[in-house]
Amino acid sequence: MPTEESDIKYRILFAAKKLFAKQGFDATTVRQICEEAGANVALVSYHFGGKNNVFSAIFEMFFPGILMSEWDKYRNKPVEGIRELLKNVIYFRMSDPEMVAIFQREISSSSPRVETIQRYLHPIWRMLRSFLEEGRNQGLFRFNSLDNTLLFILGTVVFYRNNSFLDPLLSDPFPSFDQLYEDTCQFIFGGLGYTHQN
Repeated sequence: MPTEESDIKYRILFAAKKLFAKQGFDATTVRQICEEAGANVALVSYHFGGKNNVFSAIFEMFFPGILMSEWDKYRNKPVEGIRELLKNVIYFRMSDPEMVAIFQREISSSSPRVETIQRYLHPIWRMLRSFLEEGRNQGLFRFNSLDNTLLFILGTVVFYRNNSFLDPLLSDPFPSFDQLYEDTCQFIFGGLGYTHQN
């Protein structure tokens, strides 16, 4: 059972995540976070040591992380590895759009907090890069530039339907997880020239 102290820390982090996603880190004050959390304004300093540490704590709390040791089984199975990675990333995108909004806002503004985001995201993207390289070495994938291919895939996965700008051009309802996952896999593996899909 959570203690009162852990409960207030959770409430502060949930409130900060919501506000950072909606209005950005810089536009969000500690007072607003505490009002949203129903907490005394002094508790941010007491529990976290300031707003910057709240930002880091949000990642510790809400980013699922991927233990690299769990991915060893895919080291020589790049197709299975990419499919599993895409499944995890798409699930995270759909289940926590606030965290995705924070990523995108901070990355697009090249904020000083990008280093925090890199600590969490870069290991995943390095793993994707290694799967692509292994797939090419095994003759499963065909592409010219590893860098360009990685960037194309990241663009597909990270920035999928991230705002309403293109909505007037779209006619389908927002897809289910299964539909989005399968469509993403089909698109990416098609682009990689992989022809042995199930």
